[in-house]
Amino acid sequence: MEAAGPRSRDARGRAASQPGSRAEKSPPESRKVYMDYNATTPLEPEAIQAMTEAMQEAWGNPSSPYPAGDSRRHTQIRDVGGRGPMWLLSHYQRPSSFYLKAFSIFNMHLPLVVKMAPAVQAITVILSKLFHPFILLSWRVGSEADGHSFPSPVAPGRKAKEIINAARENLAKMIGGRPQDMIFTSGGTESNNLVIHSVVKHFHKIHAAVGDTAEHPSPVEGALPHIITCTVEHDSIRLPLEHLVEEQVAEVTFVPVSKVNGQAEAEDILAAVRPATCLVTIMLANNETGVIMPVPEISRRVRALNQQRAAGGLPGVLVHTDAAQALGKRRVDVRDLGVDFLTIVGHKFYGPRIGALYIRGLGELTPLYPMLFGGGQERNFRPGTENTPMIAGLGKAAELVAENCEAYEAHMRDVRDYLEERLAAEFGKRIHLNSQFPGTERLPNTCNFSILGPQLQEEEVVASWSL
Repeated sequence: MEAAGPRSRDARGRAASQPGSRAEKSPPESRKVYMDYNATTPLEPEAIQAMTEAMQEAWGNPSSPYPAGDSRRHTQIRDVGGRGPMWLLSHYQRPSSFYLKAFSIFNMHLPLVVKMAPAVQAITVILSKLFHPFILLSWRVGSEADGHSFPSPVAPGRKAKEIINAARENLAKMIGGRPQDMIFTSGGTESNNLVIHSVVKHFHKIHAAVGDTAEHPSPVEGALPHIITCTVEHDSIRLPLEHLVEEQVAEVTFVPVSKVNGQAEAEDILAAVRPATCLVTIMLANNETGVIMPVPEISRRVRALNQQRAAGGLPGVLVHTDAAQALGKRRVDVRDLGVDFLTIVGHKFYGPRIGALYIRGLGELTPLYPMLFGGGQERNFRPGTENTPMIAGLGKAAELVAENCEAYEAHMRDVRDYLEERLAAEFGKRIHLNSQFPGTERLPNTCNFSILGPQLQEEEVVASWSL
């Protein structure tokens, strides 16, 4: 008998059913068909596994200040009945202090950090008296070398940090960037808002630094920062920009997309540039039509324009793309796109509902200003204790995309093309495929169509389908 081979994977990244399995035998009528993968995707089994393992094994704080190499000594206080440890203290030797962590009390894990003077024996006696008669008034100190190996709070924190670093590398690999240029966020909305916030703040900062004198007047003196986008952007771009306009904080130009190809054309973008323009933000792929925007051409022409602006004393224009809909459906490479910012959304490619932001040359070439202030995580650009399990799932989903993107894309295209063929055969001239623009690329998974006919009821008309 031959040994069973490794589990196969279908082109969508889901673990394929084994021959003879219950899933394979399920009748077609019992299967549910989900058609809105541009809104959200289910989680990859591998992503779920990565998240579960992180919850169980990497629950520690990844930003823990304790050095990995500190010697560990433990104090254990046993209860009178001998039922096992009621308190487990783990302290970490430093030159002038001990860090004590109360690991468990009455079998409940309640992490508690107390910075104390180096008097472990005295502290233990005090604790013993406080909890008398519930615990035995005696204590012992040992080390792992003595055979008393108790759980360490540092190991989970170190494990969490390793998981986060690995996920950052997987995200960078997925988009052809550098790990140090990646920042984790809560999702696409935060990433997009962070970009807008940063460019507006940077505009005011650089012009405040340059100043304005009679001999050298500022070319944008008195002007508000100007941002260019298109009319079909996601609400997480459109609404923040509209808010800035309402508050008279910035000016925004919404460039309409072409009726010929569905794209925001580079020529129209460049024509909208002003001396005070600081950002062009154009989505990489539209979530309703699937049309791929000419982001590489826009970036190339903006870079050429920036050389002219520099000669005239004007600041450069930054380029951002929201790549939420493109990732996982086609190969995305920031080197080809030439952008300064790129938004990543995990739940669009079988990952959890968090996100990330790519910043070209973070801290060196491209400015980023935090919206939040706190513990200094993510190099102070996005403080807040890292969500290790979700980051683990995001990293695993990104790893799968990097390894299988071409297979995913081919499978999606096959299914989409088959659907469009069947729709055309069924409805004939009554159906119009709205996103089939000649010479224009589109997402392999998205079909946008209209069904014509007065005999159809409103609820029978499907405006768009995402496979």
